[in-house]
Amino acid sequence: MICEPIFSRRSIRKFKSGGIPEGTLRQIIEAGIAAPSAKNRQPWKCIVFRGASKNELLDNMEFGLNREENTCPLLPKSKDGIADARNTLKIMRQAPVVIMVLNVNGGNPFMPIEADDRFTEMYDTLSIGAFIENMLIEAESLGVGTLWVGNTCFAYSELTAYMETREQLVGAVALGYADEAPAQRPRIPLSSVVEFRN
Repeated sequence: MICEPIFSRRSIRKFKSGGIPEGTLRQIIEAGIAAPSAKNRQPWKCIVFRGASKNELLDNMEFGLNREENTCPLLPKSKDGIADARNTLKIMRQAPVVIMVLNVNGGNPFMPIEADDRFTEMYDTLSIGAFIENMLIEAESLGVGTLWVGNTCFAYSELTAYMETREQLVGAVALGYADEAPAQRPRIPLSSVVEFRN
């Protein structure tokens, strides 16, 4: 039988105001570290934001969203996603904890990259996906709600400057005790996903 938290986990967008004990956060991140990674590179790093530092981080994200929408867009073909990013920002502000996830081997995604390096970056991104998924499943098993966030892309420059890092920002996870119990969203049936060849 498949691990129950895999099926009970939901993306949480409403959080209670209380914080998360540091021991619980450490346990969640330890679960992430246990993930498999390409060539055992373990390319992940996370920065945990709470309290005033979280507010400052998200102020920088808002500044980036405003820049992207009004003055100097870096992702002009994705402008339709800014409204969703603003909603994500509201959720992140409500969450007691935000974990920013970095690829320690990755560079600025706005710079050109050679094919060999692109494949290495892809492998590292797959590894970081496993790191994040492990954290989400462990959080669920501990009764902590999570939201996996990719909308940091619109404020990439502002967020990495605030964090004072040249490492590649892959995304974020918002965490807190859930103040909602959403139903499972539809899933594509197995028959549409898998093709067996003998």
